[in-house]
Amino acid sequence: MRLTVLVGPGLVADAALLASLTAATCAELDVAGRVVTAGSAEEMRSLLAATEQPVVALPGPTPAARDLIGAQPSGVVWYDLTVEPPVPGAVHLAGRGLWGLAWAIRHAVHRLRAPAGRIAYGPDPDQWGDLRLPSAPHTGPAPVAVLLHGGFWRSIWGADLMDALAADLTRRGYASWNLEYRRPDRHGWDATTQDVEAGLVALRELARDRPLDLDRIVVLGHSAGGQLALRAAADLAGRTSGPRVALAVSLAGVLDLTEGERRYLGDGAVAAALGGSPATAPRRYAESDPMRRLPTRVPTLLVQGTEDSLDLVDANRRYAVAAAGAGDDVRYLEQPGDHFAVIDPASAVWQDTMAAVDARLGR
Repeated sequence: MRLTVLVGPGLVADAALLASLTAATCAELDVAGRVVTAGSAEEMRSLLAATEQPVVALPGPTPAARDLIGAQPSGVVWYDLTVEPPVPGAVHLAGRGLWGLAWAIRHAVHRLRAPAGRIAYGPDPDQWGDLRLPSAPHTGPAPVAVLLHGGFWRSIWGADLMDALAADLTRRGYASWNLEYRRPDRHGWDATTQDVEAGLVALRELARDRPLDLDRIVVLGHSAGGQLALRAAADLAGRTSGPRVALAVSLAGVLDLTEGERRYLGDGAVAAALGGSPATAPRRYAESDPMRRLPTRVPTLLVQGTEDSLDLVDANRRYAVAAAGAGDDVRYLEQPGDHFAVIDPASAVWQDTMAAVDARLGR
């Protein structure tokens, strides 16, 4: 497999940095890589038609090149270094700066190596999940792993962050349901929490004609997604009907919203997402702050890397103590690794995470 990064005319970026980042990311994925620059929108169109997948296209600022976003071929992953509005119908990532190119490359490779069925659970373009089902020799209904991405609840980050875990879980015999959801910076906090619950409830419909074991649902949330995972598990535990979460897994989760807001975590990400402080938005903090939802009555696994933000290490350690004190079944797994080691299938901490998940689900 050879991946092509296609650079549009007028892109503001250092060519050497683009080349080195492409080479390093492709080496990580064990694929060949190259960077090709188009001098015009017409040349870019021709190159898109002639180049085999996977392709990551950086359209740049030229209107004629930007008009190509979402055009054929449909498998192209489009990436804007700058914050741009989403393009309906296109595989379009934006706003993560130069480092985001690495994630775009990963997304292009993972979606080709481990194709998913994209299924809408609502009418908004952000209300969908990528479903991957295990193949033979796995038999019988598969346990379901629901994935919730992080990114401090901001729209520049999306479900592609969890692609590698989704593929790994499927190889392990899980059905992976990688959820996208409306983020609060564009839709408000209530839309975000409603979407996560709706994505989980949608599993009942998916299970009608697919071998899904809804008695073994594990929800894995990374970073801000850890908060969403714990809230959703607690919400569903209080329902008289609907799916129940057998295990909630927080991967470097943001688990103390009240203190996180006081510490200006993520440059004010907590208050920006919830629409205020605990004093001005008390209902939202009461419903969404994991520290304030104890006990959840849901078995919980907390996973934290020691080289992560000290504020996250602090909050996870305190949450583990508080949850155990409230009577919850909670396990705390802290190991060497940074914020992204916990979602890297090659990392030791992920291997130990899955050993704990498998044991809990009786696998």
